[in-house]
Amino acid sequence: MGLKERLKADMKEALKAKDKVKLSTIRMINSLIKNAEIEKRGELTDDEIVQLLMRYAKQRREAIEMYEKGGRPDLVEKEKAELAVVESYLPKQLSEEELVELVKQVIAEVGASSPKDMGKVMKAVMPKVKGRADGSLVNRIVKELLAGSGS
Repeated sequence: MGLKERLKADMKEALKAKDKVKLSTIRMINSLIKNAEIEKRGELTDDEIVQLLMRYAKQRREAIEMYEKGGRPDLVEKEKAELAVVESYLPKQLSEEELVELVKQVIAEVGASSPKDMGKVMKAVMPKVKGRADGSLVNRIVKELLAGSGS
């Protein structure tokens, strides 16, 4: 079952269960997909939908951060609930330990030895973690590992 079909099925389920948060979030995701398809002038692949969901999840995380700084716990909870729904459609995220291991392997593969090699490492790592890790987390891990090995 493709991602779009799963979203449709889950939307029907949320309607029956009267799950307002899940229903509104899935409707938002569907409208994002529709807009992207109009822009592309064609159907989105599951990979493209995952990319779209990654961006949307990142926006939710940023909103949570902003609301926490602004002292709005009611909005933080709403965003966290939406984020949980969005993440349920994303591939299982890699843990930080798994990412560190993967980055170490890539550093060895490309022969990186200093922070100057960051671009090479990032270019090799990102396709391997596509959809399963946040780019900023990967970036931080690569920086830390290269700084440790380079100095």
